[in-house]
Amino acid sequence: MSEPIRTRSFYDGSKPAHYPDLPEPLELGTYDNHTHLEIADGETPMSVADHLSAMRAVGMLGAVQVGVTLESSRWSAEVARAEPMLLAAVALHPNEAPLYQNRQDLDDAIAGIAELATQPRVRAIGETGLDFFRTEGEGALEAQLYSFERHIEIAKENNLALMIHDRDAHGDVVKTLKRVGAPERTVFHCYSGDLELAQICQENGWYLSFAGNITFKKNQHLRDSLLAVSPELLLIETDAPFLTPEPLRGRPNAPYLVPHTLRYIADLMQWDLVQLAKQFNTNTERVYGSWAEGL
Repeated sequence: MSEPIRTRSFYDGSKPAHYPDLPEPLELGTYDNHTHLEIADGETPMSVADHLSAMRAVGMLGAVQVGVTLESSRWSAEVARAEPMLLAAVALHPNEAPLYQNRQDLDDAIAGIAELATQPRVRAIGETGLDFFRTEGEGALEAQLYSFERHIEIAKENNLALMIHDRDAHGDVVKTLKRVGAPERTVFHCYSGDLELAQICQENGWYLSFAGNITFKKNQHLRDSLLAVSPELLLIETDAPFLTPEPLRGRPNAPYLVPHTLRYIADLMQWDLVQLAKQFNTNTERVYGSWAEGL
C-alpha cells in the first residue's frame, strides 16, 4: 500500500502533538466524505495503515481521499485503487491554480486531472472552487475561475460528483455553477455558508457536507444551515487533518474521529444515531457510488 507523500506538514510544535484517543465505536458505521491522508500532522504522523486500522476500530465504513495538487491527486487515485476503504477525489485546489507560471502549464496540470478522472476508483472532481480568503489579485482570481470552470467540465464529462471548496466566495461560486451548469451531484465541502446559501443548495439539490467546525461555539450559522435543508442533502466529513471537533479542537484530526461529529449532529437534529448514520450512508453512496466497485 502506498504511504502518504507527506508533501506538507502542519505540525509546528504549538499544539498537542498526539492524535486523540479512539472514540466509542459506532453501532452503525458511516463514511468520511472528505479527508487528506497525505498531509502530515502531529509529532508522529499516522500512516495510511494506522488511519485505516483506527477507522475499523470505531466502525467507520470508508472515506474519500481528496487531492489538492496533481501530485496528491495521483497519490489519491493510487491509494484508492489499492485500498477498499478509500475512494478518491482529484483536482487542483483553487489556491494552486494561480501558482502556475502560465496558462499552458495550468492546462497541462488540468489535463492530468482529466486523465485521472477516468479511473474507476476516482469518484469526484475536487476539491475545486473559489477561495477569496487566501488569494488576491486580478490575475490570480482569473486563474482560479478558469480552473474551476475546467474542473466542472471534467466532472460532467465523466459523470462524477463535484466537490467544491468555497471560502468567502459564495456568490461567485453559485454564479459559476449556474452559468456553466452544475454536475448532477454537487457537494459544498466543509459547508461554510449561511441560511441564504443553504436555501440555494436546497433549491438546486446540491449537497452540504459538514465537518467538525459545526461543533465550534461561534458557528451558529452552520447549525442553522444544517437544520434548514432536507436530510437527504446532508453529508459528514472531517477535512482531516484540519477542523478537529470539540472537545478535541487543536489536536490533529483523522477519519476515525467522525463519530464525535456524528453524535453532535444527531443531538442537534434530535435524531436516533443509527437512523442518522443510515441517512448519511444513503446520501454518501448516492453521491459517490459503492466502495466495493472498481477494485
